Amino acid sequence: MKRLAASALLFLLIAACGSSPAPGTYSTGGDPGDDPCARVVSAIGYAGLLLEPEGREDAQDFEDAVIGRLAEVHGITRQFGPRLPDSLAAAVRTVESTTADLSKAQVPRERQVALLKRYRTAAGQIEAGCR
Repeated sequence: MKRLAASALLFLLIAACGSSPAPGTYSTGGDPGDDPCARVVSAIGYAGLLLEPEGREDAQDFEDAVIGRLAEVHGITRQFGPRLPDSLAAAVRTVESTTADLSKAQVPRERQVALLKRYRTAAGQIEAGCR
């Protein structure tokens, strides 16, 4: 009997740990019903904490932490961006496309800097449009 109970408990633990997020979910700690502006602007702000000030993109160190936060912006924008106001659609597409490449360490530095500049402009438009 003890062996059966232990097996059942082990099965439940494995099943609980093996669950994965729903398809199209790119973040943890949120709910698909969250306010899309709040989620995207928050992700942009969180990434911004590791970015050089605007105009100093040439000095940016694209270390793993920066790449990781930009990858998070990419995922959050893919998940919540389609629900942002229609007026921000072009900025959302730019943030998605730039962060898709900025999320990869093997991108050449010159391209990273150029993408970061484009990202910054579009991210700023989203922040302003969500106010």
